[in-house]
Amino acid sequence: MNHDTSAYGLWSLVVLNSAIFVLFAYSFFKPATARDWRSFGAFSAFIVALFVEMYGFPLTIYLLSGWLQTRYPGLDILSHNAGHLWSTLLGEKGNPHFGVLHIASYVFLGYGFYLLSTAWNVLYHAQRRHTLATAGPYARVRHPQYVAFVLILLGFLLQWPTVLTLLMFPVLLLMYRRLAVTEEAEMQAQFGATYTHYAAQTPRFFPHF
Repeated sequence: MNHDTSAYGLWSLVVLNSAIFVLFAYSFFKPATARDWRSFGAFSAFIVALFVEMYGFPLTIYLLSGWLQTRYPGLDILSHNAGHLWSTLLGEKGNPHFGVLHIASYVFLGYGFYLLSTAWNVLYHAQRRHTLATAGPYARVRHPQYVAFVLILLGFLLQWPTVLTLLMFPVLLLMYRRLAVTEEAEMQAQFGATYTHYAAQTPRFFPHF
């Protein structure tokens, strides 16, 4: 078996890809408060953990190596394609980059970053006018930026699942929910009846279809 030994240990790619996605998200989220930095920091930790396993050290593959070699004897576990575990576990053939889940991950990632940028633009102008953000994605859900972060995280999980990011994901969901509740209390105190009416008409995370 010829192992693709160059698939990992590429720490320059770890730094480059982490920096690209973290800075791209930062350019739209623009954390200002300590709470913003906590949510953005948790998102950044997820991204770094992902790319460390994708290009640096494949911890998940290492932990599952015995089971993978037994279950899939012909699998080259050191190849980069083996890191696309959903493709392996579902028995997909061919290049995993063209699999259904990988394509779906691009949809989640693309829409997540689009939603993040659109929501930030609406929120930025509302804050400058000292008004409540209710236009654009804020007309559908009360926390579109957190929804965007979750869509991006889901996109990466569909593309390259790891033990660490799978464990981090539910923790991040709980954290974003707590942050959302805290923000709502602040908006209620600031805008009073206006926010009460807005919250009654607009769901927190899941839009009405």
